Amino acid sequence: MGTIASQLGVHHAAVERVIAQQGRLRASAVRPSIVDPYLPFIEETLRRFPKLRASRLYDMCVARGYTGAESHFRHRVRALRPRPAAEAYLRLSTLPGEEAQVDWGHFGRLSIGRASRELMAFVMVLSWSRAIFLRFFLGAKLASFLRGHVAAFEAFGGSPRVLLYDNLKSAVLERVGDAIRFHPSILQLAAHYRFEPRPVAVARGNEKGRVERAISFVRDSFFGARRWKDLDDLNRQAQEWCLGRAADRRWIEDKSRTVREAFAEERDKLVPLPGEALATDEVVAVGVEKTPYVRFDLNDYSVPHALVRRTLTVVASETRVRILDGLIEVANHERSYAKGEQVEDGSHVEALVLEKRRAKRGRGMHRLTHAAPTVQKLLEELARRGENLGSVVNRFLELLRVYGAERLERACREALARGAPHPRSVRLVLERERIEEGRAPIVPVDLPDDPKVRGITVRPHELASYDALTQVDGETGDEEEVAGEDREQ
Repeated sequence: MGTIASQLGVHHAAVERVIAQQGRLRASAVRPSIVDPYLPFIEETLRRFPKLRASRLYDMCVARGYTGAESHFRHRVRALRPRPAAEAYLRLSTLPGEEAQVDWGHFGRLSIGRASRELMAFVMVLSWSRAIFLRFFLGAKLASFLRGHVAAFEAFGGSPRVLLYDNLKSAVLERVGDAIRFHPSILQLAAHYRFEPRPVAVARGNEKGRVERAISFVRDSFFGARRWKDLDDLNRQAQEWCLGRAADRRWIEDKSRTVREAFAEERDKLVPLPGEALATDEVVAVGVEKTPYVRFDLNDYSVPHALVRRTLTVVASETRVRILDGLIEVANHERSYAKGEQVEDGSHVEALVLEKRRAKRGRGMHRLTHAAPTVQKLLEELARRGENLGSVVNRFLELLRVYGAERLERACREALARGAPHPRSVRLVLERERIEEGRAPIVPVDLPDDPKVRGITVRPHELASYDALTQVDGETGDEEEVAGEDREQ
């Protein structure tokens, strides 16, 4: 072949083709292979075990004397392995308004604060017109699944009579053959919008090929290299794409028409929408611990402090978190999709702080009235004058700590008798008594807020024990000093 091709100046493939057409091409001799003696054993084993791995066959042949390389052995096994017959599929046809297909598409993850959330695309495709509805959610929870349905029905202006699902947990809780237990929320949705939920057979994704191709179309035509600011901006762009590029593509049933024109014909065949949309808020019972917050979806939301140690109900939409005590709304917050955040209502915090201040003042007044009962009369008088009782109680507590209960009681009686019921008047009386008694002025000690320092208790003892430190062998300190002077001289 090579000689003829060189003499004629043509490619050797042309020479081979012409000779083969004349029936003069001889088959080349096949070189014997080291695997040939083991072929009957390999073929018989593969007939019995079609999915047996080549590595296991190689070990079995090595045990029977095979000495060749494993790579060549694998190549021969690949050619001998029986291949299943290709399955043929019927092309499915539907009527206008009869069917739609639904599925989730995973589009990576989003970082929001300290949270990493899945970006999921809810896709519904009308089987006849191929009209697409697309909306993105943070996660594939049941509430998002229901919201996608409601939004799709509103966008289409009606609902199809049958919805095809994969066997996802949001739709099918349990399945044994043809016995299916649907999720109660899906049954409620189907009853409200009057459609039949129908899961495809197990491992038969080809039965919902329209939505599978639509998700691939979304990845290639919409999502690739797209930029957006937030989830709202992404959904706004998705809506524009569905009404624009996706609707203007050629209709697969008739290339002369667009999906927009086919959908305009199918719209009137859809089941009309009910008067009210189905409520899709998440409803969760939550417990309030010792702090006035409830935990929902990785974040804490404040409630009035009077509701601690109670069980409340969270009703959450995509944007708001409402907290109910029975039928009464006790809190309403903007929903956060971050992680570990404290979403607070300023009035809740202020009420708790005010309550703590009142409690602190109440404990101080209780201590004062037990140590010096006359203080209560002074406080009543000061309250009538409109004084800040919190500040007044703190001043009296300081006088109690410095001068003691007995002296404070006498000073309060004298200040009340003179018609001057104020901490300044009481302090003047106490200072006058100190000067008359010749006691040294009291110097305030500024201690740190460390409870280990403030809680130290000093036990007084006799100072005579320190005199022993100045005596040596029974001699007084003065004698020791004189002896020292003699040694110096």
